[in-house]
Amino acid sequence: MTNLPLHRRLDSDKKPIIIAGPCSIESQSQFLETLKGLDLSKVDFIRGGIWKPRTRPGSFEGMGEVAFEWVKEVQKELGFKFATEVASTEHVDIALKNGAGLLWIGARTTVNPFNVQEIAEALRGTNLPVFVKNPINPDLSLWKGALERLLKCDVKNLGAIHRGFQTFQQSKYRNTPLWQIPMELKSEFPDLPLLCDPSHIGGKRSLIAELSQRALDLDFDGLMIETHIDPDNALSDNAQQLTPNAFNLLLENLILRNHTSKNEDFNNQLDIIREQIDQADREILEAIATRLSLVEKIGEFKKDNNVAIFQISRWKEILQSRPEWAKSLNLDPEFIRELYRHIHQQSVRIQTSVFNTEQDKQPND
Repeated sequence: MTNLPLHRRLDSDKKPIIIAGPCSIESQSQFLETLKGLDLSKVDFIRGGIWKPRTRPGSFEGMGEVAFEWVKEVQKELGFKFATEVASTEHVDIALKNGAGLLWIGARTTVNPFNVQEIAEALRGTNLPVFVKNPINPDLSLWKGALERLLKCDVKNLGAIHRGFQTFQQSKYRNTPLWQIPMELKSEFPDLPLLCDPSHIGGKRSLIAELSQRALDLDFDGLMIETHIDPDNALSDNAQQLTPNAFNLLLENLILRNHTSKNEDFNNQLDIIREQIDQADREILEAIATRLSLVEKIGEFKKDNNVAIFQISRWKEILQSRPEWAKSLNLDPEFIRELYRHIHQQSVRIQTSVFNTEQDKQPND
């Protein structure tokens, strides 16, 4: 598939795209007071939930279409472009009718190709910016598929938002970042504007600053951050919203990174270090090839002696010893544990292949 027809902010003198505002628009006064506290000169779009799909019924699910009247009244006073989430064709029609400046498809919608296709048809040919949040589960194909459906409906101004994933991993985050997934999306679609939603990743306001900086360090193109005039009493996602003052302070403290450098000495040294990395990678691959050849050999030995492939005591030994070895080398034990899980899966596949190979048949007498 060709690259999506989008343009990132590649010039180092341009600031990141910033989207900020309350999780939900609860009242006109709440919306107005929140925005009055924000430094709007540093915000590209004001976000606000009109409809709030919740995990269970009975929770606050947004004020609905009436909230657009409040948005338009506040726009008259402060002036801004408004962004909101849409989850159905009806939402799209209402949002377009009320002059929304940016729409995004949420994580719960991205998981359903039928819903995405209907929304894409409703947006066919629009020049309005449309962003797609990653699906709740860590599935890059679903994320890419949603973008492709919009692209095929001639939605010209697309972007993506990373909001983390629900996993079974123990984590301090509400949604595990799994940064490698948005990085893979970025590598496949380098011109795709990619934003980070640290509010939904963190789930706690104390984590938002570090996640925001991490995203910019990874060359994300901007941030979507939830803000509320009185977050502790917000009707939705109260723990992850910043006060306007905290939001302004966060923006002031962010360190913006250049995409590239024109410094010749820097680039020369970078090339030298990359050559060293390339050599180290070759040595790693040679070591893996050696290990897997030994795995094949041990598979043949087990087969000849009618011994099962999976030896749980040996696997436990590896899973315990390798992270311990990693500590002595100042390596992250959890990274090494995960690495060996992948190596073990490949080892089982190789030995299974050995076991399924038919014995050489003797020729007929």
